[in-house]
Amino acid sequence: MPALTSSGQPRRQHKALGNAPWHVRRRLLTAPLSKELQRQFGVRRVPVRVGDTVLILRGDFKGTRGKVTRVDYKRVRIYVDSATNKKPSGEAVYYPIHPSKVVIVELDQSDKARMAAIERARKQREAALGGKVEVVTPQQGGQP
Repeated sequence: MPALTSSGQPRRQHKALGNAPWHVRRRLLTAPLSKELQRQFGVRRVPVRVGDTVLILRGDFKGTRGKVTRVDYKRVRIYVDSATNKKPSGEAVYYPIHPSKVVIVELDQSDKARMAAIERARKQREAALGGKVEVVTPQQGGQP
């Protein structure tokens, strides 16, 4: 991802992140795919969406698997249905998780535009690596 600012100063880097437009924040909300999905789709990371199933790798909810219920572009956090805390009143509240601390284990494939974008990214990666990207489709006997 290109730098948000040419400055190396932490305060300006932090300000650039806070003032970043939505199309740039979307790239900040990417998470790695599981090894099986990387082999299946030929890409390593995709932006997280509502409906994706993720495995949490860090923090109090490490090892927890669940569906993404909300994506917060302003705070650059995702909310997973299995990562909740209880308020004193007993109400459950979702715990915010940074997308880099999860791995996508199941993609929501209902959006044709998203799947087309993943295919374009695979072709671009293939061209950059000289055709070395291995893609296994379920028909070929790969693990979906």
